[in-house]
Amino acid sequence: MRWLVTGGCGFIGTGLIRFLLSEGGHQIRVFDNLSTGTRDDLGLVCEFSESTVDQVGRGVSSDNPVELVVGDIMEEAALRKVAEDVDILVHLAANTGVGPSVEDPRHDCLTNVVGTFNALEAVRYNGVSRFVFASSGAPAGEVEPPIHEELPPHPVAPYGASKLAGEGYCSAYYRSFGVETVALRFGNVYGPGSVHKGSVVAKFIKQALNGERLEIFGDGLQTRDFIFIDDLVRAIRLAASQPEVGGETFQIATSQETTVGEMTTLLLKHLEDQGVSGVEVFNGEKRVGDVLRNYSDTRKAKDRLGWVAEYGLNEGLASTVRYFLLQ
Repeated sequence: MRWLVTGGCGFIGTGLIRFLLSEGGHQIRVFDNLSTGTRDDLGLVCEFSESTVDQVGRGVSSDNPVELVVGDIMEEAALRKVAEDVDILVHLAANTGVGPSVEDPRHDCLTNVVGTFNALEAVRYNGVSRFVFASSGAPAGEVEPPIHEELPPHPVAPYGASKLAGEGYCSAYYRSFGVETVALRFGNVYGPGSVHKGSVVAKFIKQALNGERLEIFGDGLQTRDFIFIDDLVRAIRLAASQPEVGGETFQIATSQETTVGEMTTLLLKHLEDQGVSGVEVFNGEKRVGDVLRNYSDTRKAKDRLGWVAEYGLNEGLASTVRYFLLQ
């Protein structure tokens, strides 16, 4: 298939591209403003050609199937142009995280709401057959877990609100225009390749390797559902091709509730196993916008996508620590 991946130079994007190239037979166009991921990050997983918006498609061949176009999802005309002649658009480009959304809610809204709208318009205009939207558990907000797709949403942070708006537009474009949208609510993603991520696993490993103290926001009893990158990209691949899932939303996580404190203890063990010891941990103030409990019921993904998580946290953290030690 012919793919367009917005934000494709980032952690999840490069993981997806690696997976698709291992399958073979795909053409992949990356549209990225390089604000987080870089050309070098993309270069670690593949060789690629680079084109301007006006030159899209000229450098792609069976021998060189990956093309990078530098641009921003706020550029409506550019996004429409790069979506020409593709079968699948995977929309990963976003403002990510609770903290940044609280600090600058306007930027979060423009990027995640208007940017997603622009991507959906590009799909509608070009007749792209499937749109996969990277959402989050954040739209559900402060609810009694496990989170499932039918819970009434109550976002706590602007990030959750902007992702909820994106899910809403996906639903509307399916029902009004017949665009086959699939929204995936990712758990807390971690794994090799996450060197630029600011989420808790990657942040803690980088801080530990730099000899810094690790700050747990609040008492550490807040729970999350940590999902390994390889499991996540399999879910994206299935969401792009599984029939009769247009207009649907899926929880993509492990269905395992883990406190941040428990994850930190396990992470410190793996760091110590690799010779990184004496890491100091302290509890800071609770962060505005954080929910207390968050883990997912993934039965719908199993039933409709044929997907289940395969990696446990222990195995995944060990692999992630080894990756960072090699950087």
